[in-house]
Amino acid sequence: MYTAGGLPFRPLNRAMSTLSDSFGAARDRGRGALIPYVTAGFPSMDATVDIAAGLADAGADILELGVPFSDPVADGPVIQAASDAALAAGATLAGCLDAAKRIADRSPMPIVLFSYYNPLLQFGLDRLAERLAIAGVAGLLVTDVVPEESAPLVSAMGPCGIDTIFLAAPTSSDERLERIASVSRGFVYAVSRTGITGARSALADSVAPLVERLRRHTAMPVAVGFGVSSADQVAEIWRHADGAVVGSHLVEAIGAGDPAAAASRAAECLRRLVPE
Repeated sequence: MYTAGGLPFRPLNRAMSTLSDSFGAARDRGRGALIPYVTAGFPSMDATVDIAAGLADAGADILELGVPFSDPVADGPVIQAASDAALAAGATLAGCLDAAKRIADRSPMPIVLFSYYNPLLQFGLDRLAERLAIAGVAGLLVTDVVPEESAPLVSAMGPCGIDTIFLAAPTSSDERLERIASVSRGFVYAVSRTGITGARSALADSVAPLVERLRRHTAMPVAVGFGVSSADQVAEIWRHADGAVVGSHLVEAIGAGDPAAAASRAAECLRRLVPE
C-alpha cells in the first residue's frame, strides 16, 4: 500500500493490467468487450455516477469517462453539446475525479478517463496520476497527445500504475502504428474512420484492415470506436477486434428526456447494443 496526497492507494501491477483482464474476461465469455463512453457531469455528476452503475449492470466491461472540455475538436455535435452543458453546470476535472472514485466504489468495472490535454496540464500530471490512482481509475486516454510528445504523460502515469492509451487511425503508417503500440498500455484504441465522433449507419471498410495491421505490432487488446450505434456494428467489430466503444449514440440517449430517468435510458440503450 502506498500514499498519494496523504491518501492510501495501491498501484496496478504493470504486468497485470485490469483493462487487459477485462478484455480477457469478455473473451472467456465468448464475446468482445463492451465499452460505453459518458460525459462526466451530463446531465449532472450525481447522474453520471448512477448512469455508470446502470451501465455496469447492463453489461459494460470498461467505462470511458469523458472530461468536459470547452473545445473538443475530435468530437461531434452530440458530445460537444453534452460537454457544453456539463461545463455550464460547473463540471471540473476535480469533480470528474471525485465522480470516478464514487463509480469505482460502486462497481469493479475499470474506468478510463478520456480527456484533452489542456485540463490535465493545468491540473499537473504528477498530481493527476496520484488522484487517478486514489480514485481507482485504470487508464487514461488523451485525444490530442501524439506518441512523439507523450513522454511526460507516460512517465507521470507509469509509477502510479495508470495505463496510457493512444489512438490509431486508418491513415496511420505501419511505422506510426508501431510507435503507438510501444507507448500504449492496457489496449490500443483504433479509430474506425477519420474525422469527428458521431453515430453512423454503417462501419467504415477500414476497420478490419486497421485492426489486422495493429496486430502485427502488439499483442495488446484492440478496441474500435467512432460511429458505433447498433448491435450489428458491435458484432462486426467483435469479429475483428477485442472491444467496441459506444459514445455519441449513448450520450444522445442520456440527453433524450427527463434527467431523472437518464440512468435507465442509458442502461436500456446499452442492452440493445449487445448482439444476440
